[in-house]
Amino acid sequence: MKQVAILISGGGSNMLALVRDMAEGGYARPVLVVANDPTAKGLERAAAQGIPVAAVDHRPFGRDREAFEAALAAKIDATNPDILCLAGFMRILTPGFIRRYQGRMLNIHPSLLPKYPGLHTHARALAAGDAEAGCTVHEVTAELDAGPLLGQARVPVLPGDTEDRLAARVLAREHQLYPRVLRRFAVGDRTPLLLP
Repeated sequence: MKQVAILISGGGSNMLALVRDMAEGGYARPVLVVANDPTAKGLERAAAQGIPVAAVDHRPFGRDREAFEAALAAKIDATNPDILCLAGFMRILTPGFIRRYQGRMLNIHPSLLPKYPGLHTHARALAAGDAEAGCTVHEVTAELDAGPLLGQARVPVLPGDTEDRLAARVLAREHQLYPRVLRRFAVGDRTPLLLP
């Protein structure tokens, strides 16, 4: 059974979707939930599920990203995970950290990549007048939000949509897509999963 570490920064709703699916599917088990913010609500939620948790506050490290990542990697490596899932982890990782876990680190992004890498994805989709938005699971590489595509789910943009309304519908699709991609990835299937 694969061991999975999940990196979060906030409430951890995608983390919970992954944890639930691992429990139901029996293909993997969460060995750590780690956050860069000690007050992240997702840490409490993970602990309530009996999952080991840790926090490495990025703020005391200032601009020293390597030192922050060394502390983060120490927490991760202590649990010996096979797969790392970024689930709302809001820190840009250095190439050195990415190389350390290359080929076994996944991320979910709230746009139909390659459209709108980075932040403010929903505002950008609305400003462009897009007919649809969505989410993407991809392997993490040194180029931001540009790793090999593992899955996408589409969400129509509705008349009168606001950023918040669109974001809520995309998040609901993230909760469906990410577990399905992880299930496949855990058994070595990297064929992109495309959900309508």
